[in-house]
Amino acid sequence: MKPFMLTPAAGKRLIGKALAAHPAIVKAIKSNTVAIIAGTTNGYIAEEFLQAIGVTTGFSKRRFFRGIVMPPSRPTREDGRYPDESEFPGDVIITKGKWQKGKTIFDVVDNMREGDIILKGANALDLAGKRAAIYIGNAKGGTIGVSLPAVIGRRVRLIIPVGLEKRISGNLDDLASKLNAPGRKGPRFWPVPGEVFTEIDAIATLTGAKAELVAAGGVGGAEGCIWLLASGNAAQLKKAEKIIKACASERLFEV
Repeated sequence: MKPFMLTPAAGKRLIGKALAAHPAIVKAIKSNTVAIIAGTTNGYIAEEFLQAIGVTTGFSKRRFFRGIVMPPSRPTREDGRYPDESEFPGDVIITKGKWQKGKTIFDVVDNMREGDIILKGANALDLAGKRAAIYIGNAKGGTIGVSLPAVIGRRVRLIIPVGLEKRISGNLDDLASKLNAPGRKGPRFWPVPGEVFTEIDAIATLTGAKAELVAAGGVGGAEGCIWLLASGNAAQLKKAEKIIKACASERLFEV
C-alpha cells in the first residue's frame, strides 16, 4: 500500500488523463460523438481529449464554464454564474475525431444516439452510493436538462467526472426536496443518473490499483486536498506514483 496526496487541481488533471485513456471514450472519439459540457473539471478533460486528437492550440479552460463557485472576495451572481461570460468558448464537441469548434451541447444533443457520450460535471458527490447531483441556475434545467432526454430516451452514455472534494454525507434526494421547494432561494439541486468518475476511478483506470479516501484538507494551497491509500502490486503502485507525481504540480485553476 502507498498513500498519495492530491490537490483539487491535481485531481482534475488526473481525472482528465484517465478519461482520455478510458476504452469506451477512446472508441467514441474515433467513431461517434463525445460532448464535454463546460465546467472546471471538464476543462482539464477537454485539454486531454483535444491533445489526444492532435489539437494543441485554440482551446483554453480559463472560461470553460457556465456557472462557478468563487470565494466571498470574488462573488458570483445569485444563480452561481460568473459576472463576465463574454469569453465563454462553447462546449467541446468531438465527432469522429474532429473538434467541432464553437458548438455547444444545445447544437448537437438532438442528434446524439447510442454509442455517443456526454461528460457533465457535478457539485455534490455521494461517494458511498456513487451518485452525484448538480446545482441548477437555469429555469429550464440548463445543460443537464437538455442532456437527460438523450441519456434516457436514446441511451447516450452519461459520465459524471467529479472530484472527491465535492463529497457530502447527506442523502441527495432529501437535499433536493429541501433546496427545490417553493419559496427557496439560490440554485436548485438535481440528482442525476450517470456513471460517477472520481480520482479513485482514475487510479484504477490508469494503473489497475485500488484506492480509498483516508484523509482530507490542508492549508497554503492544499485546501480541499485529499489523501488516497492505493493498494496493488509493485508495478501498479510504481505506475500510480509516476502518474500522480506528474499531476502533483498542477497549478490552481485561474479564472
